[in-house]
Amino acid sequence: MIMEQDVEAFLDYLTCVRKFSNYTVASYREDLGKYLEFLDTMPSANQDYMLNLDVARAWMAEMGKRGLKATTIKRRLCALRSFCKYLRREKKIDNNPLALLPSPKVPKPLPVWVTESQMDDLLDNTDFGNDFVGKRDRLIIDLIYSTGMRRSEVASLKSADIDYANRSIRVLGKGKKMRIVPFGEELFSMMSDFSHEKMCLFGEDTHFFVVDESGAGLTPEQIAVIAHKYLSSIPTLARQTTHVLRHSFATNMLSNGADLMAVKELLGHASLQSTEVYTHLTPKDILANYRQAHPRSKK
Repeated sequence: MIMEQDVEAFLDYLTCVRKFSNYTVASYREDLGKYLEFLDTMPSANQDYMLNLDVARAWMAEMGKRGLKATTIKRRLCALRSFCKYLRREKKIDNNPLALLPSPKVPKPLPVWVTESQMDDLLDNTDFGNDFVGKRDRLIIDLIYSTGMRRSEVASLKSADIDYANRSIRVLGKGKKMRIVPFGEELFSMMSDFSHEKMCLFGEDTHFFVVDESGAGLTPEQIAVIAHKYLSSIPTLARQTTHVLRHSFATNMLSNGADLMAVKELLGHASLQSTEVYTHLTPKDILANYRQAHPRSKK
């Protein structure tokens, strides 16, 4: 079908023009591939384009019957909508046929985060080991928690991106957007010591900042494994991912009075809506509000 060719052109557009990450483009490829598979089951699948409201609704219904989660259905519809917008921009269709199609409602769970005391306990009382790997793992945990960086951003962080004099990091985020993230004195000391140890082990500073025992850069997946290993020591966490550390960075900053716009910029969010999810109240905040505001809280 011509549509298959246009999907490939759309994916090239996301890669070359929009500068989406390989992971994001792969997700679009998978979701749009599922739509093409569904079209093969339709009676008139020989048509060049089958982008209309009825077909999209049938696809939603089919996914629902198979028990797919609302988040998955919503993500796939978003991919199809983006594809339709691209086709309209390229003047291959006259309008977006999915503009009136509502997405399934997805409940918004509160982010999982580590409290300040739990984080202090993890960093100060965990036996990471005194070898190169142990020091690196502790640094990775502290780096994500102290800066809010994504695992992919930590993996791609280069030694040249670190400005030790000004205590800041130049981070290349989603969509190739650059931002500057500051860090404190304790992390400065850890990063300086780690860089010195790398020099001793490998003779010269490595291209990537965090590396394995051979001096090669780590992948985002390897960083995720490291985070899961140490966060698993906190039994109350529903998840043990690098994003939990990022959530903790944002939540604890806002709990201590940080400005929402400042946190947005530090996280590298494109819109304020993405950051507002962190404005939830902690149990401590809820109790404090109750004791302060409810007339019978002290009776």
